[in-house]
Amino acid sequence: MNIFEELKARGLVFQTTDEEALVKALTEGQVSYYTGYDPTADSLHLGHLVAILTSRRLQLAGHKPYALVGGATGLIGDPSFKDAERSLQTKDTVDGWVTKIQGQLSRFLDFENGDNKAEMVNNYDWFSDISFIDFLRDVGKYYTVNYMMSKDSVKKRIETGISYTEFAYQIMQGYDFYELNDKHNVTLQIGGSDQWGNMTAGTELLRRKADKSGHVMTVPLITDSTGKKFGKSEGNAVWLDADKTSPYEMYQFWLNVMDDDAVRFLKIFTFLSLGEIAEIEKQFDAARHERLAQKILAKEVVTLVHGKEAYNQALNITEQLFAGNIKNLSANELKQGLSNVPNYAVQTEDNLNIVELLVTSGIVNSKRQAREDVANGAIYVNGERVQDLDYTLSDSDKIDGELTVIRRGKKKYSVLTY
Repeated sequence: MNIFEELKARGLVFQTTDEEALVKALTEGQVSYYTGYDPTADSLHLGHLVAILTSRRLQLAGHKPYALVGGATGLIGDPSFKDAERSLQTKDTVDGWVTKIQGQLSRFLDFENGDNKAEMVNNYDWFSDISFIDFLRDVGKYYTVNYMMSKDSVKKRIETGISYTEFAYQIMQGYDFYELNDKHNVTLQIGGSDQWGNMTAGTELLRRKADKSGHVMTVPLITDSTGKKFGKSEGNAVWLDADKTSPYEMYQFWLNVMDDDAVRFLKIFTFLSLGEIAEIEKQFDAARHERLAQKILAKEVVTLVHGKEAYNQALNITEQLFAGNIKNLSANELKQGLSNVPNYAVQTEDNLNIVELLVTSGIVNSKRQAREDVANGAIYVNGERVQDLDYTLSDSDKIDGELTVIRRGKKKYSVLTY
């Protein structure tokens, strides 16, 4: 199985400009290719990971990747399938995001070894020196307005309105391909399927300005079996930055994917062989309640993104919380594991009696309810049942001097911070 056949078998090929020609190029020698990432936030997310890992697969197969971070296009904003104009960011903001994204990309591609080592490029390096007149004369003249308006990403916005700034975005992305081809002999661009219009603007410029042909391959936009998309605009982003989405939260995300998605995601997001995944699928289908595919998926992706130590910590947090062993976890681990539970900052004037504090912190609505819960054994402090109505929290109840975990019943957690 060649690399293109493997990508197809993994469900990673959505569209190509000329599949036969692309397969021939990939099998006959080393291909230089690029994937672009616009800095629209200070981190990439799981939606970007599909293209990143596809790029890594091609590098492992001997081809040479260029990772383009759009310091220039990030200042403009891509209109592709957005309902409204993007908010423009300052150059300082975009520059900061460029640096962070470059750091994230360096974790997935090899920038140091071999004749196909990856190279990082920033399109601000060539756009910053082009005058507006030169750009119109040397690039704009190769595009007709009819051609530009035929793009789905533009047509969708014509009725509601699109600025010239965003209208011209496709020409800028097209010029990226031309520049990389001219300077580095890049002949293939990879991106999400929503980028098809922008990407083929590059092959059009290569054809008309340089009389050359280039290849475009899109990867599918990943959705779960309900049609929900991975992406920050959907409000459900899982970020690659550990400070935005902790390794534990990422682990839980993969652990909780639907059964119908688990094996498909193993093919897309892991480097397990297709043979290994087929064997996992057999075991998974025989006992889906054991969630084998999800557990392996969570392990592989968290390890890939954050490292083995972060995976082990995420697994430990999961196991200790499930067992109720709160005291086996550090304050930092508890902040990860209980990041989404109600939080109450204890004030110096608060009465620390368990009944009083349950009401003050909003865990229960009344002292009567608090007394009943304590007496009935429904209240736990750091995993240990408290049934003494006179129990008063002390420094010994503060984990690492920072927090106390209160559990009401089997699953209702709250965190008291100091």
